Amino acid sequence: MNPSRILPDLQCSLLCEEVRQEINGNLILIGVYHGARVPEVPVVAPRICVFNRWTSGLGQFTETVRLIAPDQMTVLQKAESKFGLQEVTQQATKVVVLGGVKFETEGAYYIEVLVDDVMKIRYPLLISVVPQPPRPTETK
Repeated sequence: MNPSRILPDLQCSLLCEEVRQEINGNLILIGVYHGARVPEVPVVAPRICVFNRWTSGLGQFTETVRLIAPDQMTVLQKAESKFGLQEVTQQATKVVVLGGVKFETEGAYYIEVLVDDVMKIRYPLLISVVPQPPRPTETK
């Protein structure tokens, strides 16, 4: 029996500042996030890219990326896109751009990646307030 549809695996999901493509087709991820240290909140991130690579699936799918607030319930941003895999050996790379993300408080925000409403990964993006040291005063 040949299956007509196989839910894909999420090979990787990374947050970064930008994704660029080289002339040879390779992708470059710039500024991969592990968290953000900010001088104060609220703070706005002009753009956050979510780089997802799907593999080992067959058929047409809907990817959903959600950014969840520290209260674990509020969806700050959500993006959906469609993709297809005609062979299980193929890969699909999706880049979601979240623009103007406002972080109201410090704490653990979460990125959720789903395919056809099935959660594939959920991981934290920690926003930490780190006050700036006082500037030295100039002497004349």
